[in-house]
This record gives sequence, structure tokens and C-alpha cells, in this order.
Amino acid sequence: MVPVEHILYLAALLLTAGLAIVIVKRNAIMVLLGIELMLNASNLNLIAFNRLQADKIDGQMFSLFVIVVAVCEAAVGLAIVLRVYKMYQTSVPDEVSELKD
Repeated sequence: MVPVEHILYLAALLLTAGLAIVIVKRNAIMVLLGIELMLNASNLNLIAFNRLQADKIDGQMFSLFVIVVAVCEAAVGLAIVLRVYKMYQTSVPDEVSELKD
């Protein structure tokens, strides 16, 4: 069995990597990937804390809910990115000038 602390360290690493990607990268698809990493880190936290309880599956149910939300976020986000790319020929959100103001 893997200790819970190791799972929490991995989740913290995924969260910081995802946050760094969201802050540093300018490409909208990379930002979506960073958000996905942060959602996966929350899933790891939910499962790790669920392992501390003996007969409850609350963490696993919340984790499945987060996975469903992540899939919906990815689908809607990619649809928006594709539409913006088709209209403005760029996937960098800062270069879309008509959305400002």
C-alpha cells in the first residue's frame, strides 16, 4: 500500500504544475491542460482522504463528480477555443482584441 502522504505530495506537485501552466502559458489549450491537471490533483486528494475512512465512499463519489465536470469543461473549453481560432486565427487569448472593451 502506498502511504497517504505520498499521494498528497503527488497531488500537491500536480496542483503546482497545473497552476504554473495556467499562469505562464499564453496558449488557450495549454491553459485548459493546466486546469485539467489541477482537477486531477483534487481527485487525488479526494481519494487519499477517502482511504483514511474505513467504510465510506464519499470521496470516490465526489471524485467521479469532478471527473464529469472536467470532461464537460474540456468539451466546452475546446469548443470555445476552436470557435475563437476560426474567427481570429489565433489561440492566444491576449491577441483577441474585439473581446476587450
